[in-house]
Order: sequence, then structure tokens, then C-alpha cells
Amino acid sequence: MEVESLAREMETAVRVVHLASSLCVKVQEKLRLPSSINGNGNGGHVKSKDDDSPVTVADWGVQAIVSWVLAEVFGTQNLSIVAEEDTDSLSKAESLALLGAVSNAVNEALSEATKYGLTKPDEPLGSDDILKAIGRCNSTGGPKGRHWVLDPVDGTLGFVRGDQYAVALALIEDGKVLLGVLGCPNYPVKKEGLSNGCNQSGAGSVSKGCVMYAKRGSGQAWMQPLLPNGYPESATLLKASTVDDPVLATVCEPVERANSNHLFTAGLANSMGVRKQPMRVYSMVKYAAIACGDAEVFMKFAQSSYKEKIWDHAAGVVIVEEAGGVVTDAGGRKLDFSKGVYLEGLDRGIIACSNTVLHDKIIGAVYASWESSSL
Repeated sequence: MEVESLAREMETAVRVVHLASSLCVKVQEKLRLPSSINGNGNGGHVKSKDDDSPVTVADWGVQAIVSWVLAEVFGTQNLSIVAEEDTDSLSKAESLALLGAVSNAVNEALSEATKYGLTKPDEPLGSDDILKAIGRCNSTGGPKGRHWVLDPVDGTLGFVRGDQYAVALALIEDGKVLLGVLGCPNYPVKKEGLSNGCNQSGAGSVSKGCVMYAKRGSGQAWMQPLLPNGYPESATLLKASTVDDPVLATVCEPVERANSNHLFTAGLANSMGVRKQPMRVYSMVKYAAIACGDAEVFMKFAQSSYKEKIWDHAAGVVIVEEAGGVVTDAGGRKLDFSKGVYLEGLDRGIIACSNTVLHDKIIGAVYASWESSSL
């Protein structure tokens, strides 16, 4: 497919991620208000899923908004959306207050849709409309056809803690990622603001919040500021770092130990002469850091029982690659987004680098270190 033919898809995706990010900012602010705190510390705006991971008003709210906008622009016929959340827990009788909070957040955001160049509903969406929009995102993807892939709030734990998170939207066709958009509301625009932990929610004078995006094959990745009052008029071209010496490289890895082996990545970094402490960051913000030159490496080696989801990587991968970086599994193979919800056939882990020279060095180090690891 020609890159130029994606203009409508790209523009819609970028605009809806701006709108969704605005919703997230407002919900996160409410989570931090003392008046919202109750016995569980989150004002009832956070619910645990079956795997004990949190899901918030923002997760469901973003999914509803993105689904509704995509349906309005492209129609519901043949609209395939692969997304993380479902309506099971939100539809239960005991979740009536939570559904009300989601409805309020969605309608407040959609009332400002025209500020982002999007159509707003003729009247506020009812609870049934919102559940329908969330439930529409029930595709499992696959090797054929066009699929939108959404992680409404990637890094929900970071979101709840007032730290880094991302709204991630990608478009996949016949197993290939065509475009990706990352909304990073807490990402510090100034490089000196990005630090280990990356908690910028109370950062005062540090300018923060952006949307990054890229089309496959364009050779360009872009960043726009996240503005409180609408869509920005300008964008900045992103370029990944040219640092190819591991001694000078900044390495990102997940915060959570449950799905990433910190001991192996530490040993690998040490064997390569990496001197800087790893920057542990929630969500696909790790990809964002590489795309805009704030970091050089993202490594993730999950335990064998953990299965990577496509929505955790699709948008970030295309943005890094179009900014000049490289993303593969630990065997040097491109990630395969054609197998459905999961990244099947992944060789040991995922390695994203700002350039091919550094990537080749890390792949070599993985092979040298693997036999002695405890994985």
C-alpha cells in the first residue's frame, strides 16, 4: 500500500489520540485529588482485572472514544478494532457508579471533539452507547485484513501512580504495521526532565505532554505538543540517537519485575560496558524515549510463561523504526504482528535500539550471554 493513501487514517488517528490523551489528563488529575480518596485509595475509579492488573475510568473511556470516532469516520462495516479492555466487569450491577464515571469522562471529552477537528455527537452518549463502543473492540486481528490496534492506557500502574503512561493506536494491514500514534501526556518535552522513574506529574516548570506518530515507509516520525485547548498547528521531526557505543548508551527497561528479567538485562548491560543505571519506565514511553533521542536501548526479556500482546508494541515499533531505529526480537528477527493478539514465535525477548550498529552489538552480546543466564 502506498504511504500517501493513509492520509485520512493518519490524521484521524493523531487527532483522536490527542482527544483521548486530554481525557486521561483530566482523569489522572481526579485520581490525585484528596477529595477522590476513599477506602481503596482511588475514589472507586480503579478496578482490578482477573490478573490483578488495574483498569481505570481512563482505560474504558479512551477505548469508547477511539471506537466511536473510528466508527464515525470509517463506518462500522468491516471495522476491526483489537483492544485490551472488554465490558464484562463494567456491565455488572455493582459497577453502575463506575460506568457512570466512564460516561461522564467520555461525554466531557467528546463535547470538545471539534477543538481537535473531530465530529462530536449530536447528543451525549448513553451508557448503552458507551458499552457498545467499548464492546465493538473485540477483534483478534490476524494475517489478513485491516485492524486498528489500541492500548487505551498502556502502563495503567504508572497512570494510577501519577507516572508515565501512553495512549497507543496503530493500524495493521495483512500483518504489517502501517502507522502508529503514541500519546504520552506526562512525557517531559525537555530532555533534562526525563529521569529514572520519570514521574513528571508534579514537575512544575518542566514542559510535558506530547503525541508522537509515524507512517510506515515515510522515513519520518513526528512529535506534537499536547495542548490543553485543542489541536496544535506544528510538529517536530524526531530523530533517534546516533550513539553506538554501549558505554555511552542509556538503556530503558520495564518497571515491573513480573514480566521482565532485570537480572539478565543487568548482566547483559554489564558485559557490554554500559555504565549508566537502567532507566525503568512504565509503558511504551520507552519506545518514545528512543524515537526522540532521550535513550538508545530498550530491552525486555520476559519469563517464558509471559506472552507479549501486539497492542503493547505495534505503535511504538513503527515510530522508532521511522525515526531511524531498529526493533527486533533477541534473535534479530522482525516482530510478527500477523498471528492475532499475541506476538507468537518471539525469540527470547525484544530489543529496540536507536541505530543498527548498537543493535548488532546487543544481539551479539545476547548470544554470548544467554547460555549462562538463568532464564
